[in-house]
Amino acid sequence: MKSRRHFLKSSSALIALPFLESLGFCRFASAAQIATPPKRLVFLGFGWGITEETWYPDIKTPGPDYELPVGLKPLARHKKDFSIVQGLWNQYSVEGHAGSTWWLSGANKFAQPGQSMHNSVSADQVAAGQLGMHTRFSSLQLNGGERGEASGHGPGLSMAWDQNGKPVAGLNDPVQAYHRLFSNDETPIEEQKARLAEKRSVLDTVLENARSLQRGLGKDDNEKLSEYFQSIRDIETRLSKEEKWIGVDRPDAPIAEPRTGLEGKSEVALMYDLLVAAFQTDSTRVITYRQPAGGVFLNSIGVDVHPHDMSHYVTTKGEKLAASQKRDLTNSSLLADLIDKLKATKEADGSSLFDHIALAYGSNIRSGHHLSNCPTLLTGGGAGIKLGENIVVQQDTPLCNAWLTLLHGVGVEAERHGDSSGALKEILA
Repeated sequence: MKSRRHFLKSSSALIALPFLESLGFCRFASAAQIATPPKRLVFLGFGWGITEETWYPDIKTPGPDYELPVGLKPLARHKKDFSIVQGLWNQYSVEGHAGSTWWLSGANKFAQPGQSMHNSVSADQVAAGQLGMHTRFSSLQLNGGERGEASGHGPGLSMAWDQNGKPVAGLNDPVQAYHRLFSNDETPIEEQKARLAEKRSVLDTVLENARSLQRGLGKDDNEKLSEYFQSIRDIETRLSKEEKWIGVDRPDAPIAEPRTGLEGKSEVALMYDLLVAAFQTDSTRVITYRQPAGGVFLNSIGVDVHPHDMSHYVTTKGEKLAASQKRDLTNSSLLADLIDKLKATKEADGSSLFDHIALAYGSNIRSGHHLSNCPTLLTGGGAGIKLGENIVVQQDTPLCNAWLTLLHGVGVEAERHGDSSGALKEILA
């Protein structure tokens, strides 16, 4: 018995459907007939760090037989399916509360003379360049509703940074993300094509003018212009992808449209649902989520402490410590629920979404202004990493070694990433 259809055809492309039984794969198809589910990569980052005394396992008990610390207790049912990695850091991080700006890039803020801030490509965008070729969205950037200093995240429009180290915009609330994923453009196809043609015409004119300007420029100006040309090429790539998907309806949403006004804990839970839905429908294979961790999030869990004050808790007692620990428990509970959903979401071949995903959860900051030993939790069966262990690596090992290993694990070809010194063999299964 063959599947009803495996592809959608538009006027300009033949596009593979998501790997969903209900959208074309027969329940009784042979293993040879069912395509292997794709790999997915997701980074969940939060600001303000964690409560280090109650979040990290004891470094004296590495391996699978460690005692789960209090801050991770809500994850107990998944203990065999995630690992904590201790000893990682971004050596160039110098700002105590810029939690996500350099978390995925490992860049040196001062690498470019004369510039007050420099960044380089983030790991998710490296993956998007290869994993995103066959999906409507090369990557998806989700943001918490909180922005600015109170969020604990630092500069950037999301956690993603493009090939030039420029910020990539994100979707700032669940309703916006839902409609981006599942609401069709009702504009007539011919009008959509005309709109794209107009954008291409503008790009061509700009590019021609820039090339004329290039003659006679000095070295520094030529370097700036080369970066500009790369930006133009990136826009051309996005327009080409947009053109290929004209006339192809977005998939039916596997979840209900969210109501407006969700904040804090409720927002995180819904963004996690949207994350699963995006992978389930193969709308994208790469996602980042810059999670809220500021005052709105704390208020949603009954905490009335400023997030900055909370991150400078006293280790023995007090409301700051209690706030930090409650925050950890809430985040661990939300993550546990997400892992439940990843395991429950089935692929066409009978495996689960969890089996084909690599998920990194953590922050660029430990607590206070401490930037070493970045809290790092890895889960998912998609990258061939060890699960169920307390992994302690050599102190100050580049965090980008872990990102490089995850990239390799999901099939992304990359020689290095950021300040990486090689793959992190300690996390390989």
